[in-house]
Amino acid sequence: MLSEPKYTGCCRLAEILEISRHSTNRFLLREQYEPIDLFREVQGNLNLIGGVLSGDDTVIEKHYSQVGKAHLINYYWSGKHQKAIKGINLITLYYTDYDGKSMPINYRLYDPLDNKTKNDYLREMIVEVIKWGVKPSTITTDCWYSSKENLRFFRDKELNFQVGIAKNRQVKVEGGKYQRVEELEIPNNGLIVIIKEFGKVKIFKRTFKHGSCRYYATFLYDGNCSPQ
Repeated sequence: MLSEPKYTGCCRLAEILEISRHSTNRFLLREQYEPIDLFREVQGNLNLIGGVLSGDDTVIEKHYSQVGKAHLINYYWSGKHQKAIKGINLITLYYTDYDGKSMPINYRLYDPLDNKTKNDYLREMIVEVIKWGVKPSTITTDCWYSSKENLRFFRDKELNFQVGIAKNRQVKVEGGKYQRVEELEIPNNGLIVIIKEFGKVKIFKRTFKHGSCRYYATFLYDGNCSPQ
């Protein structure tokens, strides 16, 4: 029903699954699934020690729904469309183990009634999965989740990280002045810099065929809070 763009409802779901619409309605009224249920479903397929967490979000498009009729539906920025589109914002935490198996293990639907940001949700989900027994070594995110608060949080949880950073992020080489990361000459093997209000990381630059660039910051936790 979440993926149906226009004709949502028990009748439509019953038609697709070839089941009774009454049983569909009873199921939705009876069951109350939580993120822990997703984790329990997939945990047996994963090695929960030493893998990589990845935080990301997507917009489940709802072009034909009306904002205000369902409180989860609103306009959210879409990286795919490069504009705000109407839909439901789903924030997901994936886990990839050393065998290369990757599965979602936690999620949130952005709910304005929670009075939380997507960054709040991400930190909350990481705390939860660690409590559930996951022992990741590394976290990866795009630049949306690379705020100083998040970087400090990753470090406090003794996590390595590789995150995207915006081209205007303020950094400096040791002994230098703060400047935009795009103004630096970054060699192929990376450059150790200081991120403002965080500390040392190693940054990399990737240039794409059409000429655009992306920047990444890496940090390997060694107990001394220094990049490697």
